[in-house]
Amino acid sequence: MKKFFTWLAAVVLAAVLGFAVQAPAWAAPYCGLTWGSLAKSGQDAGTASVTNVRTGQHYCFDRLVVDLNGPAVSYTVQYVPRIEQEGSGAFIPVRGGARLHVSIKAPSYDQNGNPTYNPADRNELSNVSGYQTFRQVVSAGSFEGYTSLGLGVRGRLPFRVFTLDGPGTGSRLVIDVAHFW
Repeated sequence: MKKFFTWLAAVVLAAVLGFAVQAPAWAAPYCGLTWGSLAKSGQDAGTASVTNVRTGQHYCFDRLVVDLNGPAVSYTVQYVPRIEQEGSGAFIPVRGGARLHVSIKAPSYDQNGNPTYNPADRNELSNVSGYQTFRQVVSAGSFEGYTSLGLGVRGRLPFRVFTLDGPGTGSRLVIDVAHFW
């Protein structure tokens, strides 16, 4: 009888462990993020100029914000093999394992050709030292009504892009790049 109870206990324990150890075939996304790494674009009909570029750090992602002095405009953000200067196509070296090209249908100058955004250092638009994902933010120029930026990141990571209204009559283009997949 003792052998029977030992055998029964072993079978029950194996069955319980078998159910408890099984995990789903997929893992939960990092921080609940479901973004991808393919190109993203928006077709807003606003007319604005770029006035500032800034960055921030969050728990799950690093953020790039482009401030505009009017309603949101069209944009395209995508991973590219290299960043090139608007107009000339000259290669711009950018730190990081991957590069995001940000193209905004908004010049960095007003209707009279006066600059609305004139960074002190075109190769370091924002200090991103110590960021988990960002490695460098560079200006690729403003040409024929478009402003381009290069964003060097640690690797080809998921990202999202969206626009926000404000402050005032302005708007913001926001690019979030996740820390992990």
